[in-house]
Amino acid sequence: MKASAGGYARAVDVPHALELMAGSAGAGRYLAGGQSLVAALNMRLSEGDMLIDISRIADLSGIREDGDHLRIGALTRHADIGRDALIRTHAPLLSDAVRHIAHAAIRNRGTIGGALAHADPAAEFPACALALGATLHAQGDTGTRDIAAEEFFEDVFTTTLAEGEILTGLSVPKAEAGEVQVIEEVARRSGDYALTGLCLVRRAAGHRLSIFSAGPVPMLARGAMAALDAGDLDAAVEALRAEIDPPSDTQASGSYRRHLAGVLLRRAVERIEGDRA
Repeated sequence: MKASAGGYARAVDVPHALELMAGSAGAGRYLAGGQSLVAALNMRLSEGDMLIDISRIADLSGIREDGDHLRIGALTRHADIGRDALIRTHAPLLSDAVRHIAHAAIRNRGTIGGALAHADPAAEFPACALALGATLHAQGDTGTRDIAAEEFFEDVFTTTLAEGEILTGLSVPKAEAGEVQVIEEVARRSGDYALTGLCLVRRAAGHRLSIFSAGPVPMLARGAMAALDAGDLDAAVEALRAEIDPPSDTQASGSYRRHLAGVLLRRAVERIEGDRA
């Protein structure tokens, strides 16, 4: 099946992209890497969209240090995040997540901003943003704004981005001395979406635990985090399983996903304890 698009325009910078969106009569869609949007168009899940290509806006790509944070442009490709030295040093969770994402062709085209704005509940980068305590940066007709990752994801494929706003990047705190970041997931085959997955960060201030592919949005498992802070892994597993309400589908039942979440939490803690030893 071929895509059904209502037009195409290439933006030269963010103001131009916003201008094109404003003139699209509500039919505009930003096109970055296109790995999710084009697939939706091909399946006729979205039709008649005016595609506004932002992929050549240089200011939206790249990774740089910004004090005690890393600033990552929304158009930075998955593959670039996976091999970037700053990411490996200061936010290794992101580089580790890349090896779980689909296949090489998609990693070479897909962008971190696209993954976050698409808000697929089974995707890795949204859960990473939650676990790291990232701040997402958006720009629209009324100016720029910063959005905490905890406030960004609203429902399946739905975020707090206003109509026409562009996600321009995100900032993540640099890892502290002694901080450990791990991601664990189970998929039926390499490259498939996870049946269930989680990200665990251990900092001096406490643990941050996010879980994905276990509900309509990635979520912070706050009860499990409190139990981990108290040093009670068994209680953390029980709290995690109680906090989630995973769906059943052709890939796995909700009860199986709930069981997997506990198994993955134990694996993640074992990895963290191994790094501490």
